[in-house]
Amino acid sequence: MTAPPDDCLARNEWICGAYLSSRRTILWDAVLEHLRLTFAAVLIGLVIAVPLALAARRWKAASAPVLGVTTVLYTIPSLAMFSLLLPLYGLSASLVVAGLVLYSLTLLVRNILAGLRGVPEETRQAARGMGYGPLRLLLTVELPLALPAALAGLRIATVSAVSLVTIGAIVGHGGLGNLIYAGMNTFFKAQVLTASVLCVLIAVVADVVLLLLQRRLTPWTRRAPT
Repeated sequence: MTAPPDDCLARNEWICGAYLSSRRTILWDAVLEHLRLTFAAVLIGLVIAVPLALAARRWKAASAPVLGVTTVLYTIPSLAMFSLLLPLYGLSASLVVAGLVLYSLTLLVRNILAGLRGVPEETRQAARGMGYGPLRLLLTVELPLALPAALAGLRIATVSAVSLVTIGAIVGHGGLGNLIYAGMNTFFKAQVLTASVLCVLIAVVADVVLLLLQRRLTPWTRRAPT
C-alpha cells in the first residue's frame, strides 16, 4: 500500500499553500487584469450614464426610451451579449469592457435619475430665487443632493462588474475568471477555490471603499447623535 503524496498540489487539495507560493505571479497578474477590466467598465459606464440620466430628467419624452433600452440590455444573457459584440471588438479585452458597460447602465442610470428626481422642488426654487442659473443649480445643488442614490447605484454596479468580469474567460480576458475556468476544466481544486475567494475579496473591498467614499462625500446623510 503506497503512502499518500506529501505535496498538497499532488493530492489536489482545495486549500494549498504550495499553490499560493508557486503561482504568486499568475495570481497577481489575474487580479490586476480583473481590476483593470472592472475599473474601465464602471468608469465608462458612469460617463455614459450621467448624461443619459440628465436627459431623462430634463425631457420627459426621453425618460421612457432611456430606461426601457437600458433595462432591455440588462436582460440579455452574458454569452449572447458577448456574441452580439464580437463582430465589433473581436476576441479582445474591449469586448468584455463593452459588455460590462452596457450591463452597468441600468443600475447607474436608474439610481442617478432617482437621486435627481428626489431633490425637493422647494430647494430648486430657493436656489433659483438666489440667482442660480441652470448649470450652477445642477452642479452645486442637484448633483450633490443626488449623490447618495448615485453612489448606491455605483456600488451595486461595481460589485456586479467584479462578478461579470469572470464571464470574460470565454474570450480569454476574464481576470480571475480565466483561472476559475481553467481550474474547473482540469478539476484543479486549489486554483478554483483561490481564484474564487480572491474574486469575492475584490468585490467586498470595492464595496467597502465605495461605502466609505459615500459617507465621506455625503456627511449630511448620517444621523445626528441623540
